[in-house]
Amino acid sequence: MKKVFIFLAEGFEETEAVATMDVMLRGELDVTSVSITGNLLVTGAHGIAVNADTLFEEANLSSGDMLVLPGGMPGASNLNAHAGLKGALEQYAASGKKIAAICAAPLVFGGMGLLQGKKATAYPGFESTLKGATYVNSPVVKDGNIITGRGPGFAFQFGLAIIEELQGKTKAGEVAEGLLLK
Repeated sequence: MKKVFIFLAEGFEETEAVATMDVMLRGELDVTSVSITGNLLVTGAHGIAVNADTLFEEANLSSGDMLVLPGGMPGASNLNAHAGLKGALEQYAASGKKIAAICAAPLVFGGMGLLQGKKATAYPGFESTLKGATYVNSPVVKDGNIITGRGPGFAFQFGLAIIEELQGKTKAGEVAEGLLLK
């Protein structure tokens, strides 16, 4: 079973985190939520607290197939400030493993130079943070090993793109149908 880690920071966008996790689980992915805060309980941008599965310090990230970053503010900035997470993203990108971010969170990839020469999307107003990328005004953009999503209204499509990447088009179609998105 393909393994995905999704990272929670204080101020994450709840819709992007929870809807994406739900869709990925429906796609039969092994999903682990990881708190970068030092506490399992992480509060989102709109005051909803979510219990992460594990702490960053305890996660065996080398066992994963994809790392996923939900957006939200200040969640995306908090993700961007976490050196350990950025190290893991660098390792995944260097080895061709898959990474994904939605909303404001692609700013992490842009700041690290991971979007150089790629197409990407982000929440309106964050286009300039996609350093080196060609901005595409689409719900979800896949380029090579990177998937980016535009914002909370596209969390289902973002999750489906992750399923398609890891489980194939047929599985993504089945999940979309079950969610009445198709």
